[in-house]
Amino acid sequence: MPLSQTINMTQNRYSDADRAAVYRAIYERRDMRHFLSDPIAPEILTRLLDAAHHAPSVGFMQPWRFVRISCNDLRKSIHALVEQERIRTAKALSEREDEFMKLKVEGIMECPVVLVAALCEQRDPYIFGRRTMPEMDLASLACAIQNLWLAARAEGLGMGWVSMFEPDALKCLLNMPEDSQPIAILCLGHVEKFYDKPMLEQAQWADRKDLKTLLFENTWNTPCR
Repeated sequence: MPLSQTINMTQNRYSDADRAAVYRAIYERRDMRHFLSDPIAPEILTRLLDAAHHAPSVGFMQPWRFVRISCNDLRKSIHALVEQERIRTAKALSEREDEFMKLKVEGIMECPVVLVAALCEQRDPYIFGRRTMPEMDLASLACAIQNLWLAARAEGLGMGWVSMFEPDALKCLLNMPEDSQPIAILCLGHVEKFYDKPMLEQAQWADRKDLKTLLFENTWNTPCR
């Protein structure tokens, strides 16, 4: 291969150290449930939210909105909503109810920062990339949350995504517009240590699937060669 072609293929590549840092954040990111109470420096929180805001979005619609919960009474009300859904989820799991109830599923009252990630109102006019798949607004918000998550890990902070809540009840608590939608309660904070493996894997709730069983070629369920 000519030298000029080799240079063209590698000129956009990060250095070995930078690439290693990106992959490290990906593989060491954890859905955290245990937090320390130490505050997060404002400049760090700003960096995290700016990272979220630089996520890709379909049609560049930027549908994400973040509500920071600074009122302790409101935080308690949100925690109560999650607890109600935790009990309902346990009942729905039937034979795994007792096993589920032993799991710690959130750190809302322990973490120093709680954010509610939501989809904005008046999303219907955004049809670029959404005419046949309107749910791409949700996919865009998920990208923003992942950006925040990876940036938090790089900063040495833990983050937990809580989805156990009744959306309409949370919307009412936050005085959100009718056509907006809360998607995630995000717990952010310093941690004593990061889990060696995802907590649910450590608790033997589930195992990570083999990538080869999830990767197809050309047609569904046709394994890649």
